[in-house]
Amino acid sequence: MTRIHGFPPIVGARPVALVLGSMPSVASLGQARYYANPQNSFWKIMAALFWPDATLNYTQQSARLETHRIAVWDVLASCVRPGSLDSSIEMHNAVANNFLGLLIEYPSIESVFFNGRKAEQIFQRSVVTDLQLLDRELHYHSMPSTSPAMATLNFDKKLERWRELHRVVTTGA
Repeated sequence: MTRIHGFPPIVGARPVALVLGSMPSVASLGQARYYANPQNSFWKIMAALFWPDATLNYTQQSARLETHRIAVWDVLASCVRPGSLDSSIEMHNAVANNFLGLLIEYPSIESVFFNGRKAEQIFQRSVVTDLQLLDRELHYHSMPSTSPAMATLNFDKKLERWRELHRVVTTGA
């Protein structure tokens, strides 16, 4: 099985929120962009929350996130995973991204939003102890996965939960 590698973060000058997935899907890896699977609702949810035009291209979408002070990354830098399912990640050889470095470089990040339970679980297992060196507290938010594999919630229910991201970036609370 081949090792796969994630992407650099989408990050602007002064992000306040960091949205974390686990690892890009096969579709995302093939297109070299976050949330490329058309069945994934991430970009539809971001459009519903932050911009009226749902037809923006990837570069424009990424720029809008940066304008709204939202960064996007994945917990893992690399792993072995057949297919796209988080449950298929071979955790014994997974490598986490350098969050301490990112959070030191961007001290404006105050909140972390997990795009699904697996991202949160991997973060808690692989990253959180490294962050004890930070001189600030982060606020963590568990969000429903925007993946089509998370079918227990429809789009409207997911959108309602993701409104928390909008609240945090617009009010700072």
